[in-house]
Amino acid sequence: MLLPAAALLITFLLIPIGLTFGLAFTNARLISPRPAEFIGVDNFVRLFDDETFWKSLRNTILFAIVIVPVQSAAALGLALLVNVRMRGVNFFRTIYFLPVVTSMVVVSMLWLFLYQPNGLINQVLAKFGIHGPDWLGDPKTALIAIILMSAWQAMGFHMVIWLSGLQTIPADLYEAAALDGAGTWQQFRHVTWPGLRQTRTFILITITIAAFSLFTQVNIMTQGGPLDSTSTVVLMAVRTGFQQQQTGYASAISLVFFVLVLLVTLVQRYYTREKEVR
Repeated sequence: MLLPAAALLITFLLIPIGLTFGLAFTNARLISPRPAEFIGVDNFVRLFDDETFWKSLRNTILFAIVIVPVQSAAALGLALLVNVRMRGVNFFRTIYFLPVVTSMVVVSMLWLFLYQPNGLINQVLAKFGIHGPDWLGDPKTALIAIILMSAWQAMGFHMVIWLSGLQTIPADLYEAAALDGAGTWQQFRHVTWPGLRQTRTFILITITIAAFSLFTQVNIMTQGGPLDSTSTVVLMAVRTGFQQQQTGYASAISLVFFVLVLLVTLVQRYYTREKEVR
């Protein structure tokens, strides 16, 4: 019974990972009459001297640093709003979750029009006397615009996860806290937040992984521009491997990205484990 799943894992996971490790040390090209040759660590030396790589790495880390607290906090706020028993609450849950089931390509195209200099966002700002910027054409605002769109698109998914965690907290704890004179903030601090420990660990990991794999919205909206202000490591690897057909160099980029994500995951697991021990 394990054979079908094992075959899929070996074919689409283990073999590609092995090829990535092997090709990273060669000069392989996607389409070339010449066979790949072993060149040692030349790809990595070239990579660490590549200014575009450092810009892409900086943008990826900056995106993750901002999106993790913003998206998780916004999703938690929505979960607290819909975690009530009243008529119509299921409607709002559906509305908040709707962007999640919409294709990221469709969402990116929609926001691409909204971010135009004469788009809806700048027209609304003009009503208040504010001259809106060229959101995706200015290096100072392009990454911010993508962060806002990404946070809006995925917060519904994490809202559902927060909501499931909220509903596991016994109501007796809130009643006891209210009898002790605890206000709304004190109940959240001493009852809700500690009760969401496992939930927030899961959300931290999932948002971080999604943040580091940022690709689709950048590829649709800016293609990494302007001036590489929105370029990411994944976008650079895809562009190098498929557009420039430098398979070996793209494998080196992917391998460095794998090590980076692995280190971040290990750090998260370490601090999560420490909190659980306490």
